Amino acid sequence: MACVFGDITKIDTTGASERTARQDKLTVKGVEASYKLAETDLKRMNQYKPMITKVARAKQMDPAVIAGIFSRESRAGAALNNGWGDHGNGFGLMQVDKRHHTLRGAWNSEEHVTQGTEILIDFIKQIQKNFPSWSREHQLKGGISAYNAGVGNVRTYERMDVGTTGDDYANDVVARAQWYKRQGY
Repeated sequence: MACVFGDITKIDTTGASERTARQDKLTVKGVEASYKLAETDLKRMNQYKPMITKVARAKQMDPAVIAGIFSRESRAGAALNNGWGDHGNGFGLMQVDKRHHTLRGAWNSEEHVTQGTEILIDFIKQIQKNFPSWSREHQLKGGISAYNAGVGNVRTYERMDVGTTGDDYANDVVARAQWYKRQGY
């Protein structure tokens, strides 16, 4: 499915930091670690694939990007406690922050995934406005970074992940999304 926001397979990425890779006690880092983290989440992810695909189609977002965010934010649900993460501030598979958004739907619902995807799209559009000369792919990656740390954190393409969780958020999500793309997402 075409994503109007850019082609995830054409985005350069350094993948997961050592800190992020340690979540699963991995001895590797970078793209290889992101792939292993994504693979660990695949079985859980597959139960959400029909919903991810439906929302992605409706919002013209690449389903692999949504899967990459699911994997990074909640490990496809495994990191949640009754749908909550981030010390009780993040809600659902996409970890929508209750301090900044009015939560919609159950933690694992289509309504929640729609809201998370709309938030992502809003961030991408803000990055497009702030950086009109960037390629669509760079704007997509910038929007993914902003999903974690806000639009104000994205100042340059090269350093957009500085200040994100693990200082690797967009790079890790992009690598995971590229892996999910190859799994048919």
